[in-house]
This record gives sequence, structure tokens and C-alpha cells, in this order.
Amino acid sequence: MTSIELLAPARNLACGKAAVDHGADAVYLGAPSFGARAAAGNSVEDIAELCSYAHRFGVRIYVTLNTILYDHELEEVERLTWRLHEAGVDALIVQDMALLGMHLPPIPLHASTQMDNRSAGQLRWLHQMGFSQAVLARECGVSDIAALHRAVPEMPLEAFVHGALCVSYSGRCQASQFCFGRSANRGQCAQFCRLPFDLEDKAGHKLMTHKYLLSLRDMDRHRHLEEMMDAGVRSFKIEGRLKDESYVRNITAFYRQQIDNVLRRRPEYVRSSWGRVELMFSPDPTRSFSRGFTDYFLHGRMPDMASIHTPKSLGKCVGTVKDVRPDCIVVAGTASFSNGDGLCFVGKDGELTGFRVNRAEGNRLYPAVMPQIPLRATLYRNADVQWDRLMSRPTARRTMGIQWTLSENADGFSLSAVREDGVSVEQSFPCSHTVARTPQTAQMEETLGRLGDTPYYSMGLHMRFSHDWFLPRSVLAEWRRTITGRLDGLPPVRQPQRTDVSPHPAPQGVEAFNVSNRLSRRLYQEMGCSRLAEALETAPARGHSQILMTCRYCLRFQLGQCLRQRPPSQPLPEPLYLRSMDGRRFRLRFDCNQCQMTVVHED
Repeated sequence: MTSIELLAPARNLACGKAAVDHGADAVYLGAPSFGARAAAGNSVEDIAELCSYAHRFGVRIYVTLNTILYDHELEEVERLTWRLHEAGVDALIVQDMALLGMHLPPIPLHASTQMDNRSAGQLRWLHQMGFSQAVLARECGVSDIAALHRAVPEMPLEAFVHGALCVSYSGRCQASQFCFGRSANRGQCAQFCRLPFDLEDKAGHKLMTHKYLLSLRDMDRHRHLEEMMDAGVRSFKIEGRLKDESYVRNITAFYRQQIDNVLRRRPEYVRSSWGRVELMFSPDPTRSFSRGFTDYFLHGRMPDMASIHTPKSLGKCVGTVKDVRPDCIVVAGTASFSNGDGLCFVGKDGELTGFRVNRAEGNRLYPAVMPQIPLRATLYRNADVQWDRLMSRPTARRTMGIQWTLSENADGFSLSAVREDGVSVEQSFPCSHTVARTPQTAQMEETLGRLGDTPYYSMGLHMRFSHDWFLPRSVLAEWRRTITGRLDGLPPVRQPQRTDVSPHPAPQGVEAFNVSNRLSRRLYQEMGCSRLAEALETAPARGHSQILMTCRYCLRFQLGQCLRQRPPSQPLPEPLYLRSMDGRRFRLRFDCNQCQMTVVHED
């Protein structure tokens, strides 16, 4: 059987515990530093507490150390890896190959998506070097994944399935560093791709004004999980280490349901953790932050990957404008509204406009300030009072199954419990043997099933009696408490953690990029990498032009101007440029042979 992992994000300890409770098989979060989301660091003490909480369900904890590193940081990073290992962390997600030159604890390494993992040669080399899992580039489609899995079946593949998208190949974006001095490879991305731009021709004539031309919609691949499993994906990753607890609860629970639906049909696939999740709400990804959804190259290049009108959350579609009156808006649709809801719409000028509902009376909405809203405009709710109220309460409970066995012995009885992870406890209790007057099985099952606030639920009772013996409820309940108390003190069964770092020559074509320290530079050179590119952070740009982004996303295709698939009758005048609101100009270059677009700053 093949183990399938649902990997959820955590901004902090509370989000991590919520991810576990709502069905994650693994959780990833940032270390105190050196994670690719600088605003989402966590203390080693909090990470240790999360490990303890998660491991009782067999949930693994992965910590991100996926920034590029500077020379003066190498010793600190090495010390940190040992502290994380001692805290119980199951793997480190890394970008910088300098870690392979360190004295590391026996802890697995996962290759971050920042390493731009999309070639068989790269994956094979990473596996040979000691990496135990690789996070694929988001741009990989089902056919790409299947080809990579066939070529390197020994490397477990991790793929994103939900959340925000970078327009550039991860690790290949220099825009934030170049324009703002904030390195995306150091966890400080300024989100250049979420800014508005004008589209211009060479002469400076405006073809489009104030549009978010590089801002992609969010990924949603929940309808394609089964084919992704069949293609070779073993870990399904939700993006969102900067998201709040409500997002983590909702999206984790939703994908837990979707994956479990596949596992029920396909017994050759099994969960990689234990426990039963009881939800107290109905998950709905449209009610969490999103810019609209796309499956993003999963089945090739598709239209409408971008959200050019806004980089903000649209929320859930709740109807259309039926009538506009002096003080209220009448909505056509079936949604219910609450006082305080936030709604938005795209106006005639193409701009997203929002307003707050001061009072809701059925389908009549009385805004605090009346917006200029056209008839038949589509309304979206991006602030939902009822949902926020629901998500502020407990929304899930996760418990571990126990199989009970009650047996007689010469001096009384023995009670044993076997957890889902195989850990068992057995204890004998002296007690007289008294034949019962009525059948006792149902009563005993019911008593042992009363597990209350413990992290357990009963999977059933096996009885090994020569007679139908009588046991008082209070006595059996005390035995149950004794056994569950002993179980609480026993750690789960875990596979030994180790990583064998083994230098191996790099295959032809593997590129070393974002090299920022002596250890990674020496390793790449010793491994014979054909190309070695210093990081922009340590080697400032030189020359006439600087490539800021390399994208599979193509703005020309987005605008219906693709020269390969559907040549336009009136093509845009080229070259094309993006002009930011501060006046800077960036050229767009299109490589139709590679089906790629680059964003370039030219002097």
C-alpha cells in the first residue's frame, strides 16, 4: 500500500494544533529564523510542544529552513538544526545546499520548491545526495509529475494543491530584492507581482492602465487529487504559512474530506497518520481568503489564471444586484446576510469596490455608505459575520482508536488496549468471578467506550470469557481509566530519523543558482555543476539588463495574444513593457519555444 500525506501550513503553535485537529498528516512551519516567510517564525519551545501534540497521532512536523544563507549564519544554522532535532522535528525543508556541508543531526531533508524542482536529473541528484522528499515546482502538470515519477520512482514527490501562487518559478524571482531591497529568498518578499501596472508599447503608449497584470488567482486542485496520486504525488501541500487559524481549519478539513473520499475507493492508498476527525462545521474553501481559483497548469495552459482586477480576496459569490434604491441594494440569490458583512464587486471601471452592510433585511442590504454599483453586478462576500462566529468556536476533535480485549485469568481479569499505531498496554486486576444473571457484553462495550475528554475512541471489544461474568460498571470504568492513563504516557511508534549526506556528481544541465555562501559554492564546484550563478543578494546586478522573473505564466496568452495556439487578428505592438505606479519600466520577453515569459529591468 502507498502512504498518502496531507501537509498543512502553520503560522504559529495554535495554527499547528488546529491543522492536526482538522486532519493533517503532517504540518510545516517556520523555525525562529531562516524560513522563507520571515513573519512566520516560531520558537523552538513552541515547535517542541507542537511535536509532542502531533506525534501522538503519528502526524509529522516539518520545519522550514528554506532561505539562502550567508557565511556568517552557517554556524548558527548548524546549531539550530540540532535544537530542532532534539525538539522532535521530523524533517527540515531546505533550499540552500550549504546544509549538506554541515555536521547535521540524523534528520531527513526535504528539497524546497525554492530549488525549482522540475527535472528528472535534478530529482535523481537530490535523492543521491540524501534528500528524502522533493517539493515540485507549482508549474508541474499531471503529465510532468507522472514523467518525473517514472524517471525517479525512489524520490517521494510533494505537490501544492491549494493556496496563493507566485507568478515566477520559485527561487527564480529577483524582483523584490532588485526593486525594494527585500529578498524573497530570505523570507521578505514585497509581493511585486501583486502591484498594479500599466501595459505599454515601446513608445510609451498605454495599452492597459492600472491592472494587476502579474497577480495570479489562487490554486485549487481538489477535484484532481486521485489523478495526482496516480501520477505519483505522495504529499499534498496546502500553501499558507501567513494565513490565520480559520483558514487552516477550513482548508485542512476540506482536503481531509476530499482525500478520504479517494482512499475509500482506492484501498491501495492509505493515510500516513492515525486518528478520527469529528468536524463540527461544513468546510467550504470559498469562504476563506482567495483571489478566485485556478488549477494552474495541471492540465496545460488555461485562460484566466490571473486576477488582473484585484490582488485582494474576492470571497464567495453571493448573488447579483437585482435593484438599486436610494438607501439599499436588492440582491437576487439564495444567500443569507448579516449586519456587518463585507461585500465587493467589480465596477464599470474594472476596479474592485467594497462596502460594509450596516443592516440586512432578507435580500435587502443597507450599506453604511451607498456605493456606485451597477445593476446585475456580481456580488462577493469577503467578510462573513456568520462564518467568523462559527470559526471562533471549537470546530473539530481528533481522537485515536483503541481496540479493547477483556480476558479472564486465575486471579481475576486482564484488560488490554491496542492503539491504532500498534502501541499496547495490558494489566491484570484481581477480582472475584461472579456469573452474571443477564448478558453483559453490551454493557461492557458501553462502559469501555466512555472515553470522554481523552484523546481516544473505542474501536470495539473482544471478550475472552469461559462464562458470562459480571463486572460492576464502576470497577470496569476504573480499569479503563488506568489503561488509558498508561497509554497517555507511551510515545507513538515512529520510524527512526536519519539522513545520509552523500556527495555525488551533478548530472549535465543541473544549474546552481542563488549561491550565497562558501559551503554551497564549494559543494556545487566539487559536484561539477556546469553553471554557477551567484545570488543577487550577495552579487549585485551588473550589465545592461537584469532578469527579475522567469514565468511559465504568459501575459500575452492571458490577453488572448498567444502566437502559437491562437494567433490574434490584431496583435499587440511589441516589445511590451510594464510600468509600475512609481514610474519604473520593465520589459516583457516571450520565448515561444520554451513557452516562457521573463520580466526584465533594462537600464
